[in-house]
Amino acid sequence: MPGYELSAPAEEEERPRKRAPWGVIALVLLTGLALIRNGSGEFDAGPPQPAPAAAADSRTAPDAAFGHAPAALPFSLVDRIRIPAIRVDAPVMPVGLDADGWVGAPPPEDPNLAGWFTGAVSPGEKGTAVVVGHVDNTQGPAVFYGLGALKKGHRVEVARQDGRTAVFEIYGVEVFAKNDFPGDRVYASKGEPELRVITCGGGFSKAHGYDGNVVVFARLAEVR
Repeated sequence: MPGYELSAPAEEEERPRKRAPWGVIALVLLTGLALIRNGSGEFDAGPPQPAPAAAADSRTAPDAAFGHAPAALPFSLVDRIRIPAIRVDAPVMPVGLDADGWVGAPPPEDPNLAGWFTGAVSPGEKGTAVVVGHVDNTQGPAVFYGLGALKKGHRVEVARQDGRTAVFEIYGVEVFAKNDFPGDRVYASKGEPELRVITCGGGFSKAHGYDGNVVVFARLAEVR
């Protein structure tokens, strides 16, 4: 697409010169996350879905919920993501846009691999970072199978290649229909370092796959 460039390759430890405008990212991810479409959906229980009580409360100001937030970090490539509450400990690979304009997903045959979207900020920078991953594959559950079971107050740890770990506290977990995805609400910058972790969810059919996306909303709470 004209007007912007993807980030530098993974081996280059430098900030991308340009990033996609948020409106473009929202559109791309709204359609592109359908490519996390290899989920079989054929397990007895299926992935957990977010509880109504886990929905993000837009009326809660960041300072009221978290007190004084840590200062934003500089750009860094990403190493691993850990979510202790659901026993996630996975390497993270950079993903950009593929030849068809979709957000690239990690290879579906590797169930324990997440992807950081390099068209957005890196986790810990000011703005909204985005990490995606499969909910399942043809062999069984994948890295973000348990994402819908997370609750407010749980933490997501992102180990960065600069040696810092950005720790995010979850303030909402919701499932949105792919055909009515609130891109601005999910992706737009809130003025502080935030993180979205996204996988497939909602109902499933063999014809169309999952009809929604589970989205975890989190804010930077600690830097280690």
